[in-house]
Amino acid sequence: MSTMVVSAYKGVIDSVLAKLRELMGGDMCANLIGVSSRDILFLRDELPAMSALLEKLDDAEELDSEAKNWRNQVREMTYDIEDCIDDFSNNITSVDAKTGFLYKASQFLKTCRAHLEAAWQIKELKTRLQEINERRKRYKVGHYISNTTSVTVDPRISAFYKETAGLVGIDSPKRELTKLVMDEETQLKVMSIVGFGGLGKTTLASQVYREVGVQFNCKAFVSVSQKPDMVRLLTSLLLQLKQHPSHACGVQELIDNLREYLMDKRYFIVVDDLWDVPSWNIITCAFPQNNQHSRVIITTRHGDVARTCSSDHGSINNMKPLSAQNSRELFFNRIFGSKDYCPSYLEEVSCKILKKCGGLPLAIVTVASILACQPTRLKEEWEYIQSSLATNKFARKSTLEDMMQILELSYKSLPHHLKACFLYLGAYPEDCVISKVDLIKRWVAEGFVSHSPGQDAWVVAESYFNELVNRSMIQLPYQGYYNEVSHCKVHDMMLDMILMRCKEDNFISVIQDPRAAIEVQDKIRRLTIDLNGAMGNTMDMNITRKVSQVRSLGVFGGSNWIPPLLEFKFLRVLFLEFFLREMIIDLTGINQLSQLRYLKVECKECLMDGDIPSQVSIVLPSQIRRLQHLETLELPWVSECSIPSISGIIDLPRLTHLVLRQHKGGLPDGIGKLKSLRTLHGFNLPVSSLENIDALGELTSLADLSLHCGKQDTKSTTPGWMTALSCSIEKLGNLKGLYVRSNSPSCCADAMSSWFSPPFLNLEKLDLLDWTFSKLPRWIGQLHSLRELALGGKKILQEDVSMIGTMLPFLTHLSLRIVTCNIAVKESRIMIEGSIGFAALRFFCFDSNRMSHLEFGVGAMPQLKRLLLALDPWEWDEATPVGLKHLLYLEEIRVLTASTAVASAGSESMNGKSALVKGVFHDAANALQSRPAFTVLPRIRSLSDHVNCCKINMETVACK
Repeated sequence: MSTMVVSAYKGVIDSVLAKLRELMGGDMCANLIGVSSRDILFLRDELPAMSALLEKLDDAEELDSEAKNWRNQVREMTYDIEDCIDDFSNNITSVDAKTGFLYKASQFLKTCRAHLEAAWQIKELKTRLQEINERRKRYKVGHYISNTTSVTVDPRISAFYKETAGLVGIDSPKRELTKLVMDEETQLKVMSIVGFGGLGKTTLASQVYREVGVQFNCKAFVSVSQKPDMVRLLTSLLLQLKQHPSHACGVQELIDNLREYLMDKRYFIVVDDLWDVPSWNIITCAFPQNNQHSRVIITTRHGDVARTCSSDHGSINNMKPLSAQNSRELFFNRIFGSKDYCPSYLEEVSCKILKKCGGLPLAIVTVASILACQPTRLKEEWEYIQSSLATNKFARKSTLEDMMQILELSYKSLPHHLKACFLYLGAYPEDCVISKVDLIKRWVAEGFVSHSPGQDAWVVAESYFNELVNRSMIQLPYQGYYNEVSHCKVHDMMLDMILMRCKEDNFISVIQDPRAAIEVQDKIRRLTIDLNGAMGNTMDMNITRKVSQVRSLGVFGGSNWIPPLLEFKFLRVLFLEFFLREMIIDLTGINQLSQLRYLKVECKECLMDGDIPSQVSIVLPSQIRRLQHLETLELPWVSECSIPSISGIIDLPRLTHLVLRQHKGGLPDGIGKLKSLRTLHGFNLPVSSLENIDALGELTSLADLSLHCGKQDTKSTTPGWMTALSCSIEKLGNLKGLYVRSNSPSCCADAMSSWFSPPFLNLEKLDLLDWTFSKLPRWIGQLHSLRELALGGKKILQEDVSMIGTMLPFLTHLSLRIVTCNIAVKESRIMIEGSIGFAALRFFCFDSNRMSHLEFGVGAMPQLKRLLLALDPWEWDEATPVGLKHLLYLEEIRVLTASTAVASAGSESMNGKSALVKGVFHDAANALQSRPAFTVLPRIRSLSDHVNCCKINMETVACK
């Protein structure tokens, strides 16, 4: 297939053409009763010309009503053609010779009916196309050629984000707000930052939050949105305060929990993007008056909201546009990487562009990113952008409308292959933090990603994502746990523009009430149902032809309502998000969705405290092998994953990402058939056959492999499974992530120690924390791309730590578990100082009962933010790691105590031990200059689960 260009206007023309060619080349066309091959040829030959005209219209600045109407008709017709072909192909099934006469007769009649219906529809579509053709004579047909190449994130982007986050025009308001936050008043004080969208309210609040938050006992940062889900918002507050609800709570119970926890604390809360007073009236109930110098900052677009919420008028900060000098700094820093550089021939046009931006940071960033992505620095290109901004046909009156015009220009300036991908962001709710990995999976499933033979669609999709980052069309909600771009967020004004375009192009329909489907477009092509705080168990949905054409369905919200999936027969993408612990998710209906490419179910509650909910069950159909187009199957942490015929998974030829989390069963027979697998998560190794473990070595495309060892029963455990796994892994040279976890840390990992050189030299994440090496293997030092490392050993020596620190320069996450350590041996002490590396480390987990075994020297781990320490209170040496004072930027210390100690001791003795642990580490944390947050938690799961939960919570909080 040649390189394709996919835009929002072109719809599915390229996909339709491929299917028409397939239809012409097969036997199905000859059997279409009542239709000739000329009808299909007519469709095939006319669509490319229309595709070219659509591209030309896509580039036009303005379209009259006739052109828009023609464009919309072609778009909808191509959807209908593809649906017709897909429906016909799905109804044509082969009959096994061994089946009975009645079944054969039934299938024969079904096939004849399918042929007749398809023939009638094709004739109707041909007539529609002929009518449309009569109108296309009014327009000239042009051609657009686009070549997509691999794109990386602009290296200037990090400097740009640093500038926008802290320096440009924000110093003065930050000083004023910080002064208010840190004054001597003991009563709770509420301060407001008010101004319209794009002025930088969130940036200002974030900077103050980061700078002074460490001086409070606890802190949290939450975003509200126009239609807030109070259960989610209040739960997010609890999680950031390190409190974990034990069950699904309502608003009142969550408020009670928050008030109880905050009553004796000095707390600092930021409530971002508050839209109305009623929402504040609920949220403020969670903030008790306690005379502890507590502070709350809200950001809002509305002055009346600011006045109502603020403690006094002096606590209101009115955001102002950037000055001319600050605007220039922001503009040139984004384009040239320096705030002081601009070629003289671009000075005049730069001034005109900046004048139009009106000092609005979002507008300046958007225009600058358009210019930064230009391959040349031609004055004519800049003048074209300036003249586009100067066009004012609609006599816009407000600066806010001017900025919307700038955002529209940024969309029009996108190359064709990015427009559909960008508009697809409208499928996510407001304030949603979007995973890059999930987003590009959905792009590929939707057919938005173009690639030539030999190109990897997933690599091309990542390039698309990077292009949108470079153009500042999407925001980076945080730097990334690994200093990488792993998530994105859409500014709410940009989202408004996206949804406006989606409505115009019938690209995505968004409804808050499934019963309101009647109010949207005639034929819905992609549908997002945002249930917000709805908690009802059942809802009615108007099932009409309006939803039967849906190709992509996303359901977000707290309800356990699932739409009637059988009505969505053309569905390609299905995403379901739940926020409950107790429910049964019945997905047996997906058996009929023959076009399904992407299926993901996510239980947000499952990520709240890292444990596996006890009452979540997912039921899949027995004949899952019918989903021949399925590329992604991802299910959440569940107590039971009912897959009656898991062996059917191996008959899915296009399956690329299989994530079943903690599935209790072993690898399915025939796993080696899934040659296209890139991601494999969630099977139990000890109960897998040696044949299936050996077959893992045949999956040479695997980039992400995560397996686990469940509770082992000697009767069901396969002997030699660990050696077999080691041999299979040795064949997987493309691995980027390898995780093998266990409920018991007694698994011996020495089978991997014999490798002279690891096969996966590009490995980025390695988690063998639940395994135990007799001696850490030397090949670890050859994994120079490693960013995350988790290892367990009978002993870990100074030379091991020195090797890790000096040989792995990009390491940001390190977890070490020591089974035994002899403190009587002087050499057994682990000394970490600046001379042995760890320059990029952000998170460090150390599991040892002898905390004095660990010592930090001057310059140790200069970027470390979080420290997780695990110990058994009964074996603990009653010490903290030595030299904590040298960890200058530490933000959190979390201590895990072994649950086995609780079971083996009386409650009184255990309470005394827990109090001792808490007291010793609390005093140590308070003595540190950075005043890190401090928490003691029982170790109720494996250490790997705690580490992963800690990382998830850190990333989730950072995204707020």
